[in-house]
Amino acid sequence: MYLHKKTYVKNWSHMKPEELHEVSVKKNGQPVVSIKPERISEISETVGQWRKFNALHKWFVENCQNGEDDCREYHVDKSQLVDLLGVLKQVQEDFDTTGGIKAHELFPTEGGFFFGSTEYDEWYFENVKETLVLLEELTQEEGDGDFYYQSSW
Repeated sequence: MYLHKKTYVKNWSHMKPEELHEVSVKKNGQPVVSIKPERISEISETVGQWRKFNALHKWFVENCQNGEDDCREYHVDKSQLVDLLGVLKQVQEDFDTTGGIKAHELFPTEGGFFFGSTEYDEWYFENVKETLVLLEELTQEEGDGDFYYQSSW
């Protein structure tokens, strides 16, 4: 399960100097000659990666993929990440106050092939906590870039 951030960096002749990007790829301090900086049009960063966090996958399928669970890449609007962050904050708050009694209502797990445990156990709540920290950082970042979620089962 991956969350990527893609930033368009293609330079065009009509752009002002302050709008231009400078991109370079180096290996061992030396330019990689097989990659031409002028041909680079986007930078893709893997900003999140999970394994068998089925509640999160279920959320993306329902909220970003129109219910289609087909391992394709789907755009995730930053406002959707803010919504997910809100859900995870509720789950964390519920865990802190009640031990997670409402987790099955707030952020339900999903069974399936290679989906991992459907228990609301320490792994579930650790994944919630780590994802919450990640999303707090991502939703505060300034600048351009589009987010995409993709799973591979």
